[in-house]
Amino acid sequence: MARLWRSLLAVKNFLSIPNDPSQSLTRFDLIRLKNWMLIGIFFANTVAKILMDNFLFRGGPLPSAESLQLQSTIADIFRVFFGLGIIVFVFIYERPIRRTLNDIFRNRTTSHETIETARRRLLNEPFYMMALNLCLWIFAAFFFAYIFKSFGEPRPVVFRIFLISLNTGLITAVMCFFLLEHVSQRHISRFFFPEGGLYNTSKTIRIRIVIRFLALLFACNIIPLLSFIQLSYLSEPGLQDTGVVLQEMRTAILTNSIFFIVVGLSVTQFVIANFAVPLREIIQALKDIRSGNFDRKVIVRSNDEIGYTGDVVNEMATGLKERDQMRQSLFLAREVQQNLLPAANPQIEGLDIAGSSIYCDETGGDYYDFIIKDTDQDAQISIAIGDVSGHGISSALLMAAVRSSLRQRTSLPGSTAEIISDVNRQLVADVEDSGQFVTMFYVTLDPIKKHLQYVRAGHDPAIFYDPNTDAFEELGGTGMALGVDKNWNVKAHTKTALRNGHIIFLSTDGIWEARNLQGEMFGKEPIYDIIRNNSSLSANEILNAMIESLKSFQQGAKIEDDITLVIIKICD
Repeated sequence: MARLWRSLLAVKNFLSIPNDPSQSLTRFDLIRLKNWMLIGIFFANTVAKILMDNFLFRGGPLPSAESLQLQSTIADIFRVFFGLGIIVFVFIYERPIRRTLNDIFRNRTTSHETIETARRRLLNEPFYMMALNLCLWIFAAFFFAYIFKSFGEPRPVVFRIFLISLNTGLITAVMCFFLLEHVSQRHISRFFFPEGGLYNTSKTIRIRIVIRFLALLFACNIIPLLSFIQLSYLSEPGLQDTGVVLQEMRTAILTNSIFFIVVGLSVTQFVIANFAVPLREIIQALKDIRSGNFDRKVIVRSNDEIGYTGDVVNEMATGLKERDQMRQSLFLAREVQQNLLPAANPQIEGLDIAGSSIYCDETGGDYYDFIIKDTDQDAQISIAIGDVSGHGISSALLMAAVRSSLRQRTSLPGSTAEIISDVNRQLVADVEDSGQFVTMFYVTLDPIKKHLQYVRAGHDPAIFYDPNTDAFEELGGTGMALGVDKNWNVKAHTKTALRNGHIIFLSTDGIWEARNLQGEMFGKEPIYDIIRNNSSLSANEILNAMIESLKSFQQGAKIEDDITLVIIKICD
């Protein structure tokens, strides 16, 4: 038993590698990494040798002294070839792995094909080595049974030797698998999978978690149970004295129990390390994500369900971080865009004007603006309301470009039609390849001369209301959206004889296309009713009544399109 514990401590000390793969490896670290799996294989088989020499099946019929001496000689020769065969196989199998580790040590670039091959072989190695060890021990079981039978040993002795080798092979295979898997996951895989993604590696063997626990159950319960059952019936009366048999069985039961407890604890520790550590990391990462920290990554160690879960958590954290950054960018863009909209309603003698925009996202494509001309020759205000195709960042950027172009052009001389024509030509040059466009209603009012002039560029007509006659009129006319055709012949329309109380309502289609929870559309009729019923109020009060009525109609339903409203009321 002391030899077993000394072997465990020696392997643990030897296999201590820096945890951070970004740290430079020493040459001694490289040697340990390259031979780690080989050490694990020989450690598992060393345990098996200790098992055969000192513990397993102590008691029961023994072969003759001559057979034991010959068996010892043959066994030594067998172990030499056994060990050489494993070394040769491991070196051939691990060639891409060792080559990649050498390149990492020397900071050289490894070909993609070599890395992919090394990754596949690293993930498959515990399974292949488990199968190799089991096959060799099964061969040893038949080989030694045949040797002892050839020397005339009785059937119980031959069968006992066969079962000892077979059960030793089972224990070795299980220990080899869990040990190599632990070594691969704990220390080596981080050099080959620094970003995770083990589960996505093709042509690898995957065993579900439930199978691993069944293997643990088999190692800790089934194999010991079979061993004790075999021990009980192999001690046949007649081959040994009954008292001797009973004494040896007591000793065998005690020693075997101690051995299987140690083996069970060792395998269980490997399983705990292979499962508990990554699960703990996943839980901590989820806690950090919940608190808003998206930088923590799960160190993915396996290509089973836990490894896949770790990859998903890492991808989720990356996506949430990008989404959070995008959200902050959108809030910043919204702040910038809000600053581009009028800060307050204009104060123009003879006019009462109010406007507002409601965006369905952080940013939107709706636009309205008040452009005031105040010179010695005239005192006019131009009001623009526009709707950029789509909504979001791209629409907000185009809206800012249209605003800048329109403001720059209106600062120069020219009629309403000339202004819109020039803006259209500039916009076509900017967006003709993108497929975007802008609808706009542009109106210029002269509160002194009491007339207006407007251009309808593909936008919904403005609504004109005369409370004296209770008549509604649409300020329509033909017109094309801006950004479609640079040769569009823009025509302006004029309306005169504006009188006190006349109301002009401009809006984007988001208001009458808004829907409630039942899917019903708000429509234009409620707009007419609100204007009619509130015509005696100020423009801002009519605007607020419009918004409140819309909210009441929607019943909490999400706005699907941007909404922009402008109320113009003629007053003395």
